[in-house]
Amino acid sequence: MGILIGLEHVGHEWPGKRVLEDQTIGINEGERIGIVGRNGDGKSTLLEIVGHVLEPDSGTVTWRRGISVGYLGQTDELSDADPVRRAIFGDVPEYTWASDARIRAILDELVGDLDLSGLVGELSGGQRRRVDLCRVLCHTWDVILMDEPTNHLDLAAIEWLADHLRRRWPAGEGALLVVTHDRWFLDEVCEHMWEVHDRRIEPFEGGYSAYIQQRVERERQAAVMEERRQNTLRKELNWLAHGAKARTSKPKFRIEAARALIANDPPLRNPLELKRLAVSRLGKQVIEMKDVNFAYPGGPRVIDGVSWLIGPGDRYGILGANGAGKSTLLALMTGSLEPTSGTVKIGASVRFGFMSQHLDALGEKDDWRVLEVLGRYKRSYLVGGKMQSPTQLIERLGFEQRELQNFIKDLSGGQRRRLALLCVILEEPNVLVLDEPGNDLDTDMLAVMEDLLDSWPGTLLVVSHDRYLMERVTDDQFALLDGHVRHVPGGVDEYLRLLAEKDDVQTEEATKEEGSSRPADSGLTNQERRELKKRFDAVSRRLEKTAGEPDRLRAEMAAVNASDYAALMAAQEALDACLAERGELEDEWLELSERLGIE
Repeated sequence: MGILIGLEHVGHEWPGKRVLEDQTIGINEGERIGIVGRNGDGKSTLLEIVGHVLEPDSGTVTWRRGISVGYLGQTDELSDADPVRRAIFGDVPEYTWASDARIRAILDELVGDLDLSGLVGELSGGQRRRVDLCRVLCHTWDVILMDEPTNHLDLAAIEWLADHLRRRWPAGEGALLVVTHDRWFLDEVCEHMWEVHDRRIEPFEGGYSAYIQQRVERERQAAVMEERRQNTLRKELNWLAHGAKARTSKPKFRIEAARALIANDPPLRNPLELKRLAVSRLGKQVIEMKDVNFAYPGGPRVIDGVSWLIGPGDRYGILGANGAGKSTLLALMTGSLEPTSGTVKIGASVRFGFMSQHLDALGEKDDWRVLEVLGRYKRSYLVGGKMQSPTQLIERLGFEQRELQNFIKDLSGGQRRRLALLCVILEEPNVLVLDEPGNDLDTDMLAVMEDLLDSWPGTLLVVSHDRYLMERVTDDQFALLDGHVRHVPGGVDEYLRLLAEKDDVQTEEATKEEGSSRPADSGLTNQERRELKKRFDAVSRRLEKTAGEPDRLRAEMAAVNASDYAALMAAQEALDACLAERGELEDEWLELSERLGIE
């Protein structure tokens, strides 16, 4: 095993804060490394230094001669004027990648819904992110560096990405260095961890779960961390060992050892006590939905015949793909949207606390200081059996005393999200609705937030693509599938299995409608058939979109002045390229239809 990238005595300082000091470490062939640490401690800076995107103030970063390194930053450098195809492949001729099954699979998964000829500037933020991720994955690299690759991906896409990265290189080859707050992803993909803290890089063996165990062990033995921080880690370790009942995959460390460490710890939360408190605050009725349907004007039905009873103290997670209607469902449940038909009854004593993805509550307070925002609330609150002030609570969420004087507009994304969550809780709602609460938070702050929610006595509704957080803070999960709400006792794993089964059924039905033979006759597995069908649909869409393109180009060519030789040549080249592309698509369409048995 050789070193691919080496860092020697590396140091770096931003104005007012040194993040790395005299660090020496290497990335070996075959290593899959996850980087964790508090927001602002230098995770992204380290990744940029490793990728030669940023020059360190001191020390050197050496790449082995001849290696190629792919880099995915938090923000992209795509040109708005480029077509999607060019943003992904640059000037590489289409014939070199269009025939590659591996590349086609990546395209189908990440950008199958996009027009490759469309302009990058016309895409949404989430679509741009998927294009940039596709750009990295479609090329061949010896080392891949990724900063928050799961942003804007739903649960199914995150699972696909984890599987792709696990299989991308043979064992002992390639290397991956990834910064992410998604702890499930870290456990699935990474076999080593680097913690960036106190200006140094500390390596750990194993994935996130193993890192947590080793970190707790280290803190127990050294006794150098404050008791509050250690208790938070112990509670998270408790959850890792006991597991939500929906969790089926085994953490990558010895469960027995973890159980021994927390044998005398109290349970994460007392559900019976929380229910009792919730009933006293809420009454018996919270939300009752009966045969609720909803469709936007001129659009298809988004919510279809939903009947659902939410009681006091229920802690429910809502799962669903991007665009499935989760936000619409929340709006109906909280009364901010009227159903097309059916009824939604909300208890008379219900007080909603809602934190949106966009942090609407802080939108008009950019020129306020943190202390001014907290000054709007009561002086003390009962949290976890103790009276605490708003400033004590915000410090518990990672703010330092000096940061209380900062303006809201100067806060980082993670700080704004933590403050927004606290503001919602300080309003003293009895039904808490959180839409992607984990965005922009590092793994430590996620653990603190989860610890705070453990003592929440009211009803909790959470929408999140972070499966670790979802199974950590909720007791039951429900999936929104084709407008219907379905209980999934097996949690995220069961939800993903239902999605796969749904794809199988749709593929078989589409195949039957098109007069194909039975799936068993083709010799394809269900997984192979799904991938081929996705590619077949993408090719069909592209053929349909470009059907009139040759005639349009011929008309433009006819309008060119016959004496303008250069313009005629350019028009002819555009027409030839269009005809060549359609010819390749038609050949691929015929090949795919034959493999799928479509006549």
